[in-house]
Amino acid sequence: MASALKSLRAWARLPSDWRHSMRITCGVILVGDDDADSRRLVSASLVWAGFRVCEAETGNEALAAAQREQPALVILDVGLPVVSGYMVCRELRDRYGEGLPIIFLSGERTDPLDRVAGLLVGADDYLVKPFSPDELVARVRRFVTRARTDAAGGGGWAAGLTRREREVLCLLAEGLSQDRIAQELFISPKTVATHIQRILIKLGVRSRAQAVAFAYQYGLSEVQAHPETVFPP
Repeated sequence: MASALKSLRAWARLPSDWRHSMRITCGVILVGDDDADSRRLVSASLVWAGFRVCEAETGNEALAAAQREQPALVILDVGLPVVSGYMVCRELRDRYGEGLPIIFLSGERTDPLDRVAGLLVGADDYLVKPFSPDELVARVRRFVTRARTDAAGGGGWAAGLTRREREVLCLLAEGLSQDRIAQELFISPKTVATHIQRILIKLGVRSRAQAVAFAYQYGLSEVQAHPETVFPP
């Protein structure tokens, strides 16, 4: 927990304009954890990264919050009281299908079979406490972006783009620079530049700003560029 708090303090020392550029235009992230300290750490990490967060202390509260908030992603502790994280995950899968990303948190060093069990009941990922807030945020951003681009790519103009190209376009629309996109997607800036060039060709536009405007106009999920963002030509 100490190392995680140290990492969170590092987030707090980031320049406000840098944090501002990371704001995410997606729905609420639901955090279900009966450990108050852990829940606050997860929530604070996500809020600093630009997400909106809803908290739940029990499995029943998590299910009620999911019904009310329609979250973009859910983070669940496996040991939630009364209704376990596994049961909540299964119920959410029944309600919302595979389009809702779900990440499990565990407070103990788990056997590989436990992780397998979590994935089999429907989770997309599994993190063990103590975790790095940076790693948690990176995974959340990745799953949210993927879910959003998958939803946008079912047909129409976006069907001509690969999944990776849609991810790059979504992050461009959030105002991220080429280097930041490379960090988020764990690829090189040169590869990002190649994807951007292919996006421009496929969309028939001449600049990144035009590509984002095209995507927004014709419905690339709920992606919106920040109005103060200036896109280089």
